[in-house]
Amino acid sequence: MFTRESWLIGDKLDLIKSKTVLVIGLGGVGGYTVETLVRAGIGNIIIVDNDVVDITNLNRQIVSLHSNIGNKKVDEWEKRIKDINPDINLIKYDMFVTKDNIGEIFNNKIDYVVDACDTIETKKEIIRICVKNKIKLITSMGTGNKLDPSKLSIKDIRKTSYDPIAKKLRKMIKDERIKDKIMVISSEEEPKIKGKVGSISYVPSIAGIYATSYIINDILRS
Repeated sequence: MFTRESWLIGDKLDLIKSKTVLVIGLGGVGGYTVETLVRAGIGNIIIVDNDVVDITNLNRQIVSLHSNIGNKKVDEWEKRIKDINPDINLIKYDMFVTKDNIGEIFNNKIDYVVDACDTIETKKEIIRICVKNKIKLITSMGTGNKLDPSKLSIKDIRKTSYDPIAKKLRKMIKDERIKDKIMVISSEEEPKIKGKVGSISYVPSIAGIYATSYIINDILRS
């Protein structure tokens, strides 16, 4: 399955297979992260989401189809992941993550966390736990109301702009005196509309692929 990747990276493939990645949120960003992590050879993956596939997901979420509308996202992803790589070790949590239950997820051995959820308080708690436990984190900021994927980049959250999610997280990091770098995927593009959150297929997908790129290249550098 990974023959062509092994030509590219050699024996580092075994190192990739040994890692465990937690992905919280299986929407437009998180879905493409899961897809590309699995196809890149990550051997252990933990997925978390409590939502079902909705017709409004069809424009940007890779797992969504007319045939599975109403089904649980974690169940649809389990089928897809196992169909790509039957040998992968998969743990799924059908749950809405809060401060009260997040500890259950982090009882697992985790090498990397991808935060692709939408809830500010959950994002804050993910940062706190990853900083405390020295777990490598990449977190997605907002991709709604954006049209230009070339404006996306990976940076420390302190260098973000035009992002209301990042603004709230920057304040929390400052208030709690967190000194660690908090790496995020963020767009420098000004929102195209106000009030509603519009989306298009290719911006969240690129953000999700960036998350995988960040993780795989970090593993290869180790």
